Amino acid sequence: MKIFVYEFVTGGGFAGQPLPSFWMEGELIWQALVNDLISLEGVEVMTLRDDRLALPDWPDLPNLVVTATNAERFASDFRHCLAMADAVWPVAPEEAGILECLNRDILCAGKRLLGCLPTAIGITASKASTARHLAAAGINVVPTYSAPFLMIAEGAVVAKPDDGAGCQETLFFTHLDEAKSWAMQQESKGFIFQPYVGGEALSLSLLCCEGRAQLLTVNRQHIDLQDDQFRFDGVTVNALADENGVYASLAAQVTASLPGLWGYVGIDLIETPSGPCVLEVNPRPTVSYAGLRVALDCNPAERVLLLPEMRPCRGIHAVQLETTHAC
Repeated sequence: MKIFVYEFVTGGGFAGQPLPSFWMEGELIWQALVNDLISLEGVEVMTLRDDRLALPDWPDLPNLVVTATNAERFASDFRHCLAMADAVWPVAPEEAGILECLNRDILCAGKRLLGCLPTAIGITASKASTARHLAAAGINVVPTYSAPFLMIAEGAVVAKPDDGAGCQETLFFTHLDEAKSWAMQQESKGFIFQPYVGGEALSLSLLCCEGRAQLLTVNRQHIDLQDDQFRFDGVTVNALADENGVYASLAAQVTASLPGLWGYVGIDLIETPSGPCVLEVNPRPTVSYAGLRVALDCNPAERVLLLPEMRPCRGIHAVQLETTHAC
């Protein structure tokens, strides 16, 4: 099987413009995906690489082809890899419909999509739509508003882009009035506003298929607050055990409500005294994916290729991944 691994940030999506501050997150995911796939018998990997980035110190392998690309060549390089592939594993931001359109194009090309269906991405790309959808399914979510003027609680407020990834441009206001003042003075269109929910920042790594979910790991996210802006400093993969099944149950609820989720999916949540509260659903590989192979006794890429079959994975290690940047 020929698989085209396309990681948007490091694979030419920013060709002709500066790389974003979070490019190392894409790098971690890309390297992990490629390494997991090339270790599988019968799998050949094709991938694109922004020619401003050096290649990892990998040996020459007969089942790996890395094509250096730039702004002039990107469109033709992408079309060539897509045409040659049997399957495509895309990793891209949901912002501005990038991931949804990419996955739709892969399906239209008649290729096997190793990712979520566009229908599911259309919901999960928006934090507001995700909150409404999950709340309607009876899942506990952080209340989400299109403007701070709709909020009643007078406490701290968090503002973030509705289609942003992780804590990208995520701002903290100590009081609702501060959020209102900021919204009046700034171009806040496209932002959503949420009450600040105290608790432990966690994420779930899942395998999803046809409305079913297998919980792989419960991860602890390292989030820091500096100058009223949140920073993502990395994640400890497989940090917590799901001893009472609460997180597996939450994963099953979320996936049942979004049957278009397929393959690797991440869920960001806050663990509160009253239980987990969902922040967002990531319909693509997240940074946590990069630690799964060491954390588990299995190759996560192989498990994705085996879907709809789901085999047990046993957590054996906690793995810390560092990737500090301003969000």
